[in-house]
Amino acid sequence: MDDDLITERRSVACPQVFGYLRHVTGGPARHVVLVDCLTKYCRQHELTLCGVFTDHETTVAVRSPAFVGLLDALELPDTYGAMVPSLSHLGPKRVVSERQRQITATGTRLIVVRPIRPTTERAPQFGVSPGLQHQGDM
Repeated sequence: MDDDLITERRSVACPQVFGYLRHVTGGPARHVVLVDCLTKYCRQHELTLCGVFTDHETTVAVRSPAFVGLLDALELPDTYGAMVPSLSHLGPKRVVSERQRQITATGTRLIVVRPIRPTTERAPQFGVSPGLQHQGDM
């Protein structure tokens, strides 16, 4: 059994997640690749990606429209968590910790999809950043 599978470690009635992206460069093709990354991760970990909120502004406010939409979605019943391809999608360092706090305050998890031990011989594997799990999972 794969140690990175998260739903097997926790009783989850309906593992619904919402994605969040900060997409300011790369055009529509880059956005598609980022959404595909979230979709693939969900498929691998038996999660349902219910939507993706995307900020396109280069300036980052802690409570941007898309991030507020994400927080609202996380309050829906049976929501398991929020997903980002990497922590950089939450914004610059000065904003990341506050956004992490706001996500945790909803009682859901923050799932960070990121390469784990990438090599040139195989494609990167993805996993949950252990330091960002919901408080009850530590």
